[in-house]
Amino acid sequence: MRTTIKICGIRRRGDVEILNQYPPDYAGFICSKPFWRYVSPEQLNDLHQNLNKHIRRVGVFVNPTIEEISKYADWLDVIQLHGEETADFIRQISENFWSVQIWKAVRIRTPEDIQKADALPVDRLVLDSFSEASHGGTGTLAPWNIIKENRPEKPFFLAGGISDKNVSDAVREVQPFGVDVSSSVETDRYKDIDKIKNIIQIIRS
Repeated sequence: MRTTIKICGIRRRGDVEILNQYPPDYAGFICSKPFWRYVSPEQLNDLHQNLNKHIRRVGVFVNPTIEEISKYADWLDVIQLHGEETADFIRQISENFWSVQIWKAVRIRTPEDIQKADALPVDRLVLDSFSEASHGGTGTLAPWNIIKENRPEKPFFLAGGISDKNVSDAVREVQPFGVDVSSSVETDRYKDIDKIKNIIQIIRS
């Protein structure tokens, strides 16, 4: 089965140029403050216009309001929720933005975290590592064993510390629908063309 690739934290024209050269399936944009990879609606519009049209756009939100999502929705194929959003709120998003997919990111500590997320009315899950300090992008490895032993029914992306050093093992052992990378393809907080090229080539092969 072909593994889907999402590269998150896209914030600069230079990042877009790299993705156009080595295209993933999805590009992720952080649409909530105060995260340092945050992009404004105006920035996303500019990046969207320059990004290969075949790369699908994912807006990543942490505990947003409907109004906040609406500022970005015109340029998105996917709304990814990365906070403590409830099932009722997710249904509101579905009603307001019916043309996009909804994904839910989950910071895994226990099997129950996966079970609760799998019951939510979303299209896909993003299974990530848990951190007290941040909702994501920490580079910390997710608990593969818990995920392997408690696989959700929904298709899921594996996030958390995926790099060119371990992506082959991640795909083989965990068998996710896709992998989600961000900090591991950066150098000094900038997307690194060689790291992106390398991890995409490994996954595609």
